[in-house]
Amino acid sequence: MTAVLCRHFGLQHVEIAEDIASDTFLKASEYWAIHGIPKNPTAWLYTVAKNKTKDYFKRLSMFETKMATEQGIDLQQEIDFDIDNQLISDSQLAMIFAVCNPANSDEAQICLALQILCGFSIEEIANAFLAKPETIKKRLQRARTNLRNDDFQIKFLNETEITQRLDTVLKTLYLLFNEGYFSKSNNQLIRKDLCAEAMRLTLLLTEHAITDQPQVSALLALMCFQSSRLDARTDDKGEVVLFDEQDKSLWDTSLIERGNYYLINACTGNSISKYHLEAGISYWHTTPKDQNKWEHILQLYNQLILIEYSPVTALNRTFAYAQVFGYQKAIYEAEKLHLVDNNYYYELLGFLYTETDTNKAITHYTRAIELSSSKTAKKTLVKKIEKLRKMQ
Repeated sequence: MTAVLCRHFGLQHVEIAEDIASDTFLKASEYWAIHGIPKNPTAWLYTVAKNKTKDYFKRLSMFETKMATEQGIDLQQEIDFDIDNQLISDSQLAMIFAVCNPANSDEAQICLALQILCGFSIEEIANAFLAKPETIKKRLQRARTNLRNDDFQIKFLNETEITQRLDTVLKTLYLLFNEGYFSKSNNQLIRKDLCAEAMRLTLLLTEHAITDQPQVSALLALMCFQSSRLDARTDDKGEVVLFDEQDKSLWDTSLIERGNYYLINACTGNSISKYHLEAGISYWHTTPKDQNKWEHILQLYNQLILIEYSPVTALNRTFAYAQVFGYQKAIYEAEKLHLVDNNYYYELLGFLYTETDTNKAITHYTRAIELSSSKTAKKTLVKKIEKLRKMQ
């Protein structure tokens, strides 16, 4: 709704559109509680939003007629436009590219896009960047100020501008999908709505000539492979089912086939992105067992860590290393990382010590629980500790 309002009415400050959207949903919560949900909730919401926008400009005209004129809106005419999925999708893509403005740093652009268009809280953005909430809050404030100073508006971007901003847009969609695939700040481990939204927007990029690039297809392939296993990742109680214990009959083969299709499409040109490598890793996870499966995965992680290092990549690489060279050697590799503030670091060490030193495994799992912000992940780790104690 924020994107549609900004695009259609050319609101200079995104905060105005956000306020109108918030007021619209507040009215819906009050009105629907009494009168029930309308037959077409989406149309109802956008009608209210249009009326609130019209009222806003009318009030504005009473004090600042000149400003209203500059906005190019005739207040005597009825504000109206047809709402359909295409308009909403196009507006969201246009808004993402508009927010990914070089006036801000890459990280600030992604933070803004996650907050404005994806509805992420400051805590969720902080988790995505492994940063403190206060740091993210200040970054967002500076970024919004920079957009205002840069006369922020949704406008047609030329091919060069779109190409320059594409990488930041892809990072935003990647983080959106990851929060849905493994939520760090929600009581649910999986948020399918976020995964679906990220896939939908990425798919739209493949349907436009300028943005239909190999790295876009690679990202979509990654999302397809990962999404194919969503139904198998939790049981009926919403608890985590580890990869090796998943019911593979629940895997969505049609999504795996789509992943294969987009991965083939991604294999053009001479460049390789992190999305190519991660899609390749996910491909090996969704294919039947191969004698050299983990060797392939480890090789891909070795390349990925050179392209873009991150603690998560380093830890995942170490897990793959354990499958190839054994847990004892992997413990040495893991401890060299010394990621003492990372719950996944202790979770990996707990896993690696399980067969050789139960006490150390329990100690590491306990530390992982202390550092984790996910209730679902904590519950899973508690069960692992209980299982280990029964074995002592």
